[in-house]
Amino acid sequence: MSTKKRKEEHIKISLTKNVQFKNKSTGFEDIDLVYNALPKLNKSEVNSKTEFFGKKFSAPLMVAAMTGGTPKAEKINQDIAKACEELSLGMGLGSQRAMIEHIELTETYKVRDVAPSIFLAGNIGVMQVQEFGVKRIYKALNEIKANALALHINAGQEAMQFEGDTDFKHALKAIKLLKKLKKPFFVKEVGCGINAETAKELQKLKIKAIDVGGSGGTSWIGIDSLRGKSDLGKEFWDFGIPTAASIILTKKNFKGKIIATGGIRSGLDCVKALVLGADLCGIALPVLKAQNKGGSKEVKKYLKKIIEEIHTAMFLLGAKNIKELKKKKFIALGNIAQWIK
Repeated sequence: MSTKKRKEEHIKISLTKNVQFKNKSTGFEDIDLVYNALPKLNKSEVNSKTEFFGKKFSAPLMVAAMTGGTPKAEKINQDIAKACEELSLGMGLGSQRAMIEHIELTETYKVRDVAPSIFLAGNIGVMQVQEFGVKRIYKALNEIKANALALHINAGQEAMQFEGDTDFKHALKAIKLLKKLKKPFFVKEVGCGINAETAKELQKLKIKAIDVGGSGGTSWIGIDSLRGKSDLGKEFWDFGIPTAASIILTKKNFKGKIIATGGIRSGLDCVKALVLGADLCGIALPVLKAQNKGGSKEVKKYLKKIIEEIHTAMFLLGAKNIKELKKKKFIALGNIAQWIK
């Protein structure tokens, strides 16, 4: 099956089927933050501005990588990018494999005409690094004027695709090759989480950032099992490390920046993620649904709601800015307490 066809199916399934984890959560419900009854600040003073890879954000928030490589993706990406530009947030694009294989699909990734200043992350899979080579990937990033590359690692998803590539023996070698890339890059999981050992390996390679892509939100194993009508996928639908646990494990073993994705569904989730050790949060599926409902206007409305929730949570913790927020304490309960042990 062509990459283009696969991308079309991913969009359709995400919008029409229940693709959430079924019996497993992100773990954020097991994280308690310590409420401050006397926050000693006016809520209007709360400042959520931050910086990532040299780009400024109005809040520690980006729309995580979703799509590209199919005509349907062009308007989706344009609408999302326009909203991100108006709110000064970041954005990730879907895998650029399709545009490298089929140059005519390049336009489905281009958003700089509506979003000239935001942080924009391109995307390629670790399995494609040796196939395409660093120069070709660099060219693809330049064609869409991306600031950085998200290098996705997705063993769980690949294992469910009937056309998937499951030879990960040389994945670390591929990551080392990208050291030659003349743009910053970060390593991104896509729904199964980063464990302590992986975080340690990436620390040895001095990777600048990790997107933990934890479990509990959208199940990409589930999406691809629906595509292939796979019983194997149904068995592994909820497989992975909860996002909250993955942030904690990564923070303990990695010195670079951390992006929290995987079931972030509110500003409170985002604030919890930052207290646990993340520097930035990413949301995908709810944004796709907002775009499908009402284009860029609805995306902007949804993201403004998330920002307001971030500000409210910061106020209730007595955190005037992100630096103060990251010093706040948390209490881990239940399943996440066990993961910490």
